[in-house]
Amino acid sequence: MGRWKPDARGRLEQAAMELYTERGFEQTTVDEIAKRAGLTERTFFRHYADKREVLFGGSSALESLFADTLAGLPSAVTPMAAVATTLEAVAAEFRERHAFARQRQAVVSANTELRERELAKLASLSTAVADGLRRRGVKEPAACLAAEAGIAVFKVSFERWTASSGRRDLSTYIKETLAELKALTAGT
Repeated sequence: MGRWKPDARGRLEQAAMELYTERGFEQTTVDEIAKRAGLTERTFFRHYADKREVLFGGSSALESLFADTLAGLPSAVTPMAAVATTLEAVAAEFRERHAFARQRQAVVSANTELRERELAKLASLSTAVADGLRRRGVKEPAACLAAEAGIAVFKVSFERWTASSGRRDLSTYIKETLAELKALTAGT
């Protein structure tokens, strides 16, 4: 086994994504992922709780990025401007990850259980954003509405970006989707 090779986590991620794409998520075992990466099953479990976490392992870091960005903004920034700025910061984290994000999205989209988990993770992000807005003094229902709208913008933008060739970055899709949301609500 190639334990001495660096980046075990990255190798496991790459092996898992290859196998999920080739064989499907359900048909892929942890043992197969570990073997493809040149590692042991035990090493896999040092990095991931289960095979789903290869796809969702970055969720807590993403939630922290949302929360930290919101917390660092001046108090005079309006709720939707704060959400937009936060989405821009999040988009920057995906700048070099289009190929992985595209592959991940295809795996998630092909599996009902994974789609449900994705929705649960997005709901958790929405809660974190609403909490961050409340800490900024935003009252209800504005905090929940801004958070839900922001996460909807993120979801739609992310799906459009991963369906694209990747020539345009996620930030561009976020700006376009925010503009669409603004246009939709302008006539109300």
